[in-house]
Amino acid sequence: MRLLYLVLLGLGIALGSGAAMAQPKSMPEDAKVYILWPPDGQVIRGAFWVRMGLSGAGIAPAGVDKKGTGHHHILIDAPLPKLDEPIPNDRNHVHFGLGQTEARLDLPAGKHALQLLLGDESHTPHQPPLYSKQITITVVR
Repeated sequence: MRLLYLVLLGLGIALGSGAAMAQPKSMPEDAKVYILWPPDGQVIRGAFWVRMGLSGAGIAPAGVDKKGTGHHHILIDAPLPKLDEPIPNDRNHVHFGLGQTEARLDLPAGKHALQLLLGDESHTPHQPPLYSKQITITVVR
């Protein structure tokens, strides 16, 4: 039993030290992330489709570690999060970990800020981070 405990303890130390030494993922220098639709300043009646763009790199689902890829996150009415930690997952930080490039949003009436942030397989921004220009839309009912 003591031997099993020591083996598990050793594995924990090895796994912990490996995670601490993980290097941030990089993307090609020419990679860009952007919102295709809606355009900045758009007035929208009700729910709408947001279309997310990426050039110079590829889309891969969360959990897939493939060089030069990531997946989208939409920031809704939120500033950029800490760029050296996993992106939060809440109503202001929407994850598209299946590799989606469009999504239907249903926001309350009023002005809203939207911004894209690309994350790697573990939802952590690349280094340097890839994020879009923040746009403002107005939802009317």
